[in-house]
Amino acid sequence: MKGKIARVIAVVVASSVLALVGGGVASAGGKGTSSTQAAGQQLLQMRDDLARSAYAGDVQGTQRALGRFDPLLGDLAAGQKYSIQSDAQQMAGTAQGESTEASRILMDPSQAATAKQLPAVPSLPDLPPPLNIVSNLLKNLLTLVTSLLGSLLGGGVPSLPVPGLPAA
Repeated sequence: MKGKIARVIAVVVASSVLALVGGGVASAGGKGTSSTQAAGQQLLQMRDDLARSAYAGDVQGTQRALGRFDPLLGDLAAGQKYSIQSDAQQMAGTAQGESTEASRILMDPSQAATAKQLPAVPSLPDLPPPLNIVSNLLKNLLTLVTSLLGSLLGGGVPSLPVPGLPAA
């Protein structure tokens, strides 16, 4: 009887250890919990909405899309609500800053001269007027968010819905 109980306990302990090790491997590989993946799906939708609005020249739609980024990027950057790696947290913080900066300039275009100067993103076409005043900010933001999505979703991120780019 003692032998059977000892075997049952050994099986339970071994199963628990395997479950913990398996969870650690999944987390180390860049995939987080289901809530983190849900945040990734939400961020993907927001990225696509921003790209569509911006490349359509829709200033108000772009402002709305940027406004939706702030809370989620803040949560991702804080690293408390979602389980993500530290480099992804830093990316989220940088993306949040660029989103805030672009929103500020769109709210008051006279502030464009004070905008953070970023290098061009040659892989993305320029934005149409009047959004061309924040073109590099938005293109860098879209690139950062796409990289962040790779961390949240574990790769296989759909391409941006941008005119002139091949679909993935």
